[in-house]
Amino acid sequence: MAAGLFRGPAAPFAKQSNEANAMKHRTFFWFILPTLSAMVLFIALPIVSVFIQSLFVQHEQVLVVSESCGPFGCSETTAIDAGATAKLREEQPLGRFNGFGTYTNRSHLAFAELSDAWRMTESWGAFWDTLMDLPFYKALIFTLTYTFVVTPLVLVLGLAIAVGINKLPTLIKGPSIFVSLLPFLVTPLVGSLILAWMVDGDGIIGATLQIIFDEPSLSLKASATLTWIMLMVYGVWHTLPFSFITFYAGLQTVPKDTLEAAQIDGASKWQSMRHVIVPHLMPLVSFVTLMLLMDNFRVFEPIISFSAQGHAQSLSFYIFNDLRESGNPLYASAGATSMLTILGVMILLGPVLVRTWRDFNSKGH
Repeated sequence: MAAGLFRGPAAPFAKQSNEANAMKHRTFFWFILPTLSAMVLFIALPIVSVFIQSLFVQHEQVLVVSESCGPFGCSETTAIDAGATAKLREEQPLGRFNGFGTYTNRSHLAFAELSDAWRMTESWGAFWDTLMDLPFYKALIFTLTYTFVVTPLVLVLGLAIAVGINKLPTLIKGPSIFVSLLPFLVTPLVGSLILAWMVDGDGIIGATLQIIFDEPSLSLKASATLTWIMLMVYGVWHTLPFSFITFYAGLQTVPKDTLEAAQIDGASKWQSMRHVIVPHLMPLVSFVTLMLLMDNFRVFEPIISFSAQGHAQSLSFYIFNDLRESGNPLYASAGATSMLTILGVMILLGPVLVRTWRDFNSKGH
């Protein structure tokens, strides 16, 4: 009887609860619908289109061989059949289906070349030389090196600058913040051009280094190693303000009571930083890491500005190079490189996203 008494009145409340949940779901759906539509239209569909294009290669031109005979014998001439070629392209506008052949050819993953090199080379150094001769892997190695050097440096230096400026007197804190943000205010192409002129032999940095090392012919652009270092220094200089301003904003939310309690307990500044400030800023660290990984993995502008393509080529520059082929853009090659770049970004972001998800669940959300 008691069970019946409780079961009866609970039904209307359960129904109201279900209706409220359904209303919340509908409201949430209509709220995110514009964003989802934009993501499908401007992100998902272009990626699908690029993937489909990467499976097709351009049709080969139709050649016509004709034989002409004269008093001194016969000779064969070869000419392009423009009509047949145009008709073939009209019937198959995407091109000739090549499947994943573009992904595995010498210009990309080069499975056959790497397999032969692994069997024939006797040392890791020889295999590395073979790897650096393959254009895709050469671009991939520079891109990964740039990403794994610039990202941690920007994280550490950004946090250090944010902590240092946060402790400055109020009078000079504003100007210090403005000066720290200057590299971020300069357009990437303009900033890299300015630095390229400065490190040139006639620039202030290049001329100073020539005087210091007493080497008039010293040029930072003449060495592959120095070129890589120069590009990474620029990457740190240009990206550092983003890390700094994000961490500086996060420092304003650190509970002062917790810091004061740590100081009363005898914690040093380093211990307070390690056990109070850094754990509090971990969500921001994950966010900044995600942004930096995506941004650094598509490095492009510095290579153009420094004219460094002879010593350093990134995956983005590799795509650009395929698309600017005079009169014959390599759409399939550019599409394959784009898809491999997206895959590389997903692999890089995976550990950060997993850690963020675990931290989110550990807090009971």
